[in-house]
Amino acid sequence: MTSEKYTSSEQTTRLLDIRAALDQAMGARPVPVGVRRSASHLAGIPVLDITIEDIEPRGTLLWFHGGGFVAGTPEVTIGKAAATARAARVQVRSVDYRLAPEHPFPAAAEDALSAYRAVLEQVPADELLIGGESAGATLALGLAIAARDAGLALPRGVLLYSPATDLTMAGASYRTKADVDDALTRALLEEVFGAYAAGVPLEDPRLSPLRAELRGLPPLLVVVGTHELLLDDALALVTRAAAADVDVDLVVGAGMPHVFPGRGADIPRASDALDAVEAFARRRLAIPSSIG
Repeated sequence: MTSEKYTSSEQTTRLLDIRAALDQAMGARPVPVGVRRSASHLAGIPVLDITIEDIEPRGTLLWFHGGGFVAGTPEVTIGKAAATARAARVQVRSVDYRLAPEHPFPAAAEDALSAYRAVLEQVPADELLIGGESAGATLALGLAIAARDAGLALPRGVLLYSPATDLTMAGASYRTKADVDDALTRALLEEVFGAYAAGVPLEDPRLSPLRAELRGLPPLLVVVGTHELLLDDALALVTRAAAADVDVDLVVGAGMPHVFPGRGADIPRASDALDAVEAFARRRLAIPSSIG
């Protein structure tokens, strides 16, 4: 399966309209109280640094926002990153990577690896996690693979909220969950995945990390809701990772929507998922349980 290359002004206009709509939807929730933020750079790439008042960070989480590779910014998605920072008790460094259609693959993946190389110069690998939401989770998983292949020191763990692991959309949930997913449609994903791939076959493991060699990756925490198209992408990743002897934890929220841990307290299973994030971070960063 190959992706269509997006070059026409009409297609670009449509994708920019999608970006505006996604940014509005993702930025609709207010920033949680107690969030501190400041701007910085990693390897020249803009980064939003996020900490939580009254919480001393016990590590660093290099984070990649969602938006289908065509939308999103660290500011627009700050609520999800902040919820994760609070649960994991870490400083989050949210990367403002380049977006399609202006910057198709491999731009975002290159930014992810460059930011990771730079953060390794500032933070020991045993104090570092990486992660992301949706398309950002795809980038985080691809980054873990790229870092392993480059012989870099690996992070202590990888947090993945609703990752898109197979951009060919082969999973049955793209059909069976179409009536209950309140965030994504197959048509939308075909549009944005095609814009990101820009002619590269969607089966390419650099685009679809489910198809990559997973052996040797750091421990994974995968969180997914049963009411989302990407359910089978997450479940297939867990199965393949376990078969490759990767330490992997899975949290499935029954009846929960896309990226539900970051949707706020009104989502009933969000707090449960964030408890799992806290436990994962404690275990991977060796945070004593006596620390509140």
